[in-house]
Amino acid sequence: MTSDTDSRALGAFLKACRARLTPRECGLPETESARRVAGLRREEVARLAAISVDYYTRLEQGRVRASAPVLSTLARALRLDEDQQTYLYELAGRADARPRRRRPAQRLRPAMRRLLDQLTETPALVLGRRLDILAWNPAAAALYTDFAAIPAHRRNYLRLIFTDAVVRGLHREWDHDAREAVAALRMEAAADPDDPDLAQLVGELSVQDPDFRTWWAEQWVNSATYGTKHYRHRLVGDLTLDCDTWSSPDGSGQRLMVLTAEPGGPSHDALRILASWTAGHPDPDRTEDLPR
Repeated sequence: MTSDTDSRALGAFLKACRARLTPRECGLPETESARRVAGLRREEVARLAAISVDYYTRLEQGRVRASAPVLSTLARALRLDEDQQTYLYELAGRADARPRRRRPAQRLRPAMRRLLDQLTETPALVLGRRLDILAWNPAAAALYTDFAAIPAHRRNYLRLIFTDAVVRGLHREWDHDAREAVAALRMEAAADPDDPDLAQLVGELSVQDPDFRTWWAEQWVNSATYGTKHYRHRLVGDLTLDCDTWSSPDGSGQRLMVLTAEPGGPSHDALRILASWTAGHPDPDRTEDLPR
């Protein structure tokens, strides 16, 4: 059965999703009466999902557990994308009879290390759980910051975007990039909501940054596997880079994030300049086991 925490989280997610929709978007007639809340009313969601208003109300209030068919109809009614549907199902069925085990330290896979060493002109990071930075190559350090100077337990991609002045200033489209990172963390949180390190990270950033607090509450989810990043580097100027992330096939949760530029363009030339500065000067501490 789902826990009270799970039920509240599911209810909050459903409320956030219906608040983003209008009757017109869903093919429902507009009413002349004033709306007390943004988006769809509960009865409108219930109508679209072909369930009773009472059942949907109890679902939002955490007083009933949704079946798989109901989740399917709600996903269609609320027009959830693939990531949002995955998140919905995680919230609705994450508590089960399997025993929880203490997670081992995050150890870098040797194959990831070899990939980093072979990417000499391409910035690359290995991200672990909670977007922790497990390893990097010299090109990534030249682009972002001196990761080796940051304590291992503080090396977190999201934390740096919000709290590190250099990393924050690097992003020309900071609002977009930071919000995408928050959505990626929110996606991960559904799979392990009781992770104490995740709770600590969310609590820390919620206190320190009002934007994080707002975006986390909005419950946007996104796996963020690819996209374009626009940077303004303090030494080589503006760069436009393609950002692609690949997940390790072993189930460790480790992801390789690689930033590339169109060959022959100014961004490609800038990466080559950064790579030339780092040639022969590898980071002395490019990887370290992190806690759970």
